Amino acid sequence: MKIITKTALLSISLLLCAASGFAVDVKTPAADMKSTVKAAGDSAKSDAKASATAGKESATASAKAKLIDINTATDAELKAVPGIGDAFAAKIIAGRPYANKTQLKSRKIVPAVLYEQVKDRLIAKQPQK
Repeated sequence: MKIITKTALLSISLLLCAASGFAVDVKTPAADMKSTVKAAGDSAKSDAKASATAGKESATASAKAKLIDINTATDAELKAVPGIGDAFAAKIIAGRPYANKTQLKSRKIVPAVLYEQVKDRLIAKQPQK
């Protein structure tokens, strides 16, 4: 009876050890684990870094959210939109005024593919009467 109990306990303990070995995340590099351990030990610094990063991301998001008015934007402002270079900026300025931003595509000022890339960054405001 004692031999059966010892064998059962030994089998259970081996199964538990084997299961805990499979629970380890093999994909995590050692450098990441060191930085995780270091960050856990110094939570005040990591909180400060996290808040600074969040501040930078919100500033970046607000900069991306700024719409460029195709009826009043300067050459440099239009070129700041990714995909619009010298030639397209000059064509946009020459084709003013626009009733709406879709006229960039319908008038063939910019190709449809480029329009799909930049449409979320552009707007066509109308002058107040």
